[in-house]
Amino acid sequence: MNFEKLLEQAKAGDEKAQEEIFRMYRSLLIKNAMEQNVFEEDLYQELSATLLSCIQKFRI
Repeated sequence: MNFEKLLEQAKAGDEKAQEEIFRMYRSLLIKNAMEQNVFEEDLYQELSATLLSCIQKFRI
């Protein structure tokens, strides 16, 4: 499935599509949640919530 179709489904509320997008970007979220080589759980949660919010705001 291409990303555009996946994004359309995620925007429509398809939880599996949202999870798939989240999986695609999970390693980037983890990388950006590292603070001086220490994983910051709170930062990871904020980044995750931001990603899910951006899915809804993204224009196709």
